[in-house]
Amino acid sequence: MRPSPGERSEPARPRRGAARPTAAGFTLIEVLLAAAVATVMAGVALPLTGSAIDELRTLAAARYLAGRIVQSRMHAITRSTSVALRFEPSSPDYVFTPYADGNGNGVRAADIHRGLDPPVGVPTRLGDNFSGVRFGLLPGLPDVDGVADGSTEGVRIGTARILTMSANGTATSGTLYVQGRRAQYAVRVLGATGRTRVLKFDTGAGTWISR
Repeated sequence: MRPSPGERSEPARPRRGAARPTAAGFTLIEVLLAAAVATVMAGVALPLTGSAIDELRTLAAARYLAGRIVQSRMHAITRSTSVALRFEPSSPDYVFTPYADGNGNGVRAADIHRGLDPPVGVPTRLGDNFSGVRFGLLPGLPDVDGVADGSTEGVRIGTARILTMSANGTATSGTLYVQGRRAQYAVRVLGATGRTRVLKFDTGAGTWISR
């Protein structure tokens, strides 16, 4: 029956005993289960994320180093004079600085000390730009030539540790090993051509691969 004009209609009241609608939500057990799954997933993801970050940083440091070598080689060709990167032991890692040949006999430690071969850039340490990365070969790994003599030395370019790029495009041959906390890379310098190669040690295959 419709209400007559002027009368107010009231909402229908639920009958006593009728089921009331319940609000949607989660039970305590569901919340605890979701929290447990999230905790387990976080525990698994953190080591993987840390390992991936270490891998990326070490690769970036190796490519940065290779880029510095290429840059020095181009400077040597355009300036028609030798340009070198000198690696000096320091704490906690090597510092490398670019120098130019100032007297026509190549870049030498004695001439650097006497001021005859001037620096053409600022000293750089890998760890300052790439946290946790340094020069070195992780213990137990063979070098790029397959030799596993236990040496962890990261700068292998001669006793003077001066990597020289000549005006004719050639360079000092050698290998620079770049290590992270777990990742291992190497920058190989080919003397006859002055070109560089970035290599990674694949722990699964137990060998060096090109990157």
